[in-house]
Amino acid sequence: MTARILVGSCSWTDPSLIACGRFYPAGAGSAETRLRYYAQQFPIVEVDSTYYAPPTERNSVLWAARTPPGFVFDVKAHGLLTGHPARVDLLPSWLRESLPASAAGKKNVYRHDVDPQAMDRLWELHRTALGPLAAAGKLGAVLFQFPPWFTRSRRNAEYLRQIPQRLPSWPAAVEFRGGGWMDEAAVAHTLRLLGDAGLAYVSVDEPQGLPSSTPPLAVATAPLAVVRLHGRNRETWSIKTSAASERFKYVYSDAELQEWVPRVRELAHQAQAVHVLFNNNYEDWGMRNALRMAQLLDVVHDGRTELTLDLG
Repeated sequence: MTARILVGSCSWTDPSLIACGRFYPAGAGSAETRLRYYAQQFPIVEVDSTYYAPPTERNSVLWAARTPPGFVFDVKAHGLLTGHPARVDLLPSWLRESLPASAAGKKNVYRHDVDPQAMDRLWELHRTALGPLAAAGKLGAVLFQFPPWFTRSRRNAEYLRQIPQRLPSWPAAVEFRGGGWMDEAAVAHTLRLLGDAGLAYVSVDEPQGLPSSTPPLAVATAPLAVVRLHGRNRETWSIKTSAASERFKYVYSDAELQEWVPRVRELAHQAQAVHVLFNNNYEDWGMRNALRMAQLLDVVHDGRTELTLDLG
């Protein structure tokens, strides 16, 4: 049995990363050259842009072509699929045109604003758009990051069970932001629910003691285990900012990274693959922490941070 540990970042295009000038070499001024360079340093990346605007088949084709064999993309599901507000101007024209009159003039819409048939078509769009990545063997997982108001309930539990039916044959991972799912009295039931549905639980490192906090429990509920490290900046965690990276201005110390080394190694014994992704995307802070984590895990190989563990 083998477990593959992949370490990377939750973005390769954040404006603050590009502006800081410390990660990309001179001359890496295009989307293509940046992704090619990133893929020389890491074996995995998370696509965040699909949370704001639905994925496109064209981008999937380009991403697959610009990365080496074995490179993996974890792709965030669009915000409407997780109950977040979605900017109307970033929606496909067919989806904007299907919105009811009550949504006229709104900057953002929610899932309840969208006709069920249009939501079905949005799911289909994800299947079509991500198809080229899956065909190339480069789709690691589709990530569903739910908001704090996606609370523990029978209705929402049923929604979770439907995800694998909507995305057959593709790994899906679920991250909670509070909502009662990982409270002490609920955690066993929640993990059993995810395991029965074949959904990967996303273990998180994030500020604690806030309404949206989820405890840093490392556990695998599927063949894939995912760890996302958001930083521990309590002051910025819940504020609204013009740039998402402003919320995650945090550099992990070696001691803090070391806390996760045994947890990740344990996940490697529970699952067949482990994705460790740094979401502290301010400037090059996440890249620096990801490279250091790869060193601590001893998973640097041929310039890329990966490892196959022989577990016997």
